[in-house]
This record gives sequence, structure tokens and C-alpha cells, in this order.
Amino acid sequence: MILVNTDYIAGKEIAEMLGLVKGSTIQSKNIGRDITQGFKGIVGGELKSYTQMMNEARDIATARMQQEAEALGADAIVNIRYASSAVMAGAAEVIAYGTAVRLKK
Repeated sequence: MILVNTDYIAGKEIAEMLGLVKGSTIQSKNIGRDITQGFKGIVGGELKSYTQMMNEARDIATARMQQEAEALGADAIVNIRYASSAVMAGAAEVIAYGTAVRLKK
């Protein structure tokens, strides 16, 4: 499966657009890590636990989007975008979405 954030794939021709596909997840960290990250927020610096959480969430959302595209018989997903939003303190939703396409053989 080819995944791109452009509306084309270099060297390939799109035969058919199959539709919007998406994947999402809501992730949170455990309370112990949340407390230590709160201290880090006071003194400044990267919140590595949250960075890891968001990376994992993007990976899960991407995999779910890809599964949806495969179910449609897609060869690729073009114009991929990501969005995130806070659901509650220490929890965030990540959604990945794009257009599933079939390529010319």
C-alpha cells in the first residue's frame, strides 16, 4: 500500500478514486507518568511520554485507515492528513484520513 500526502503518486496513474478512508484512536497515559509530565511542564522541555503517546496514536490511526482502504481494494491512499484534539486532560484523539485509490496496472 502506497501512502502519500500529495494528490498524486510520481510515476503512477490513478485509475479510480474509491472514497474517503479514515482511522482514529484516543490515547492516554497512566496517572504516574501524567504526574511526572506535569512537573516537566512546570520546568520546561519536551514531554517525551506525550510525544511517544502521540506517535503511537498516529501509527494506530494510520493502520486503521490503511485497513479501511484495503477493504475497498485500494492500492494507495493519497492526500493523507492528520488531526488531533484533546478529549480530556492527558488524553488525545488522533485521526488520519485520505482518499483511497486504485492505480492503473
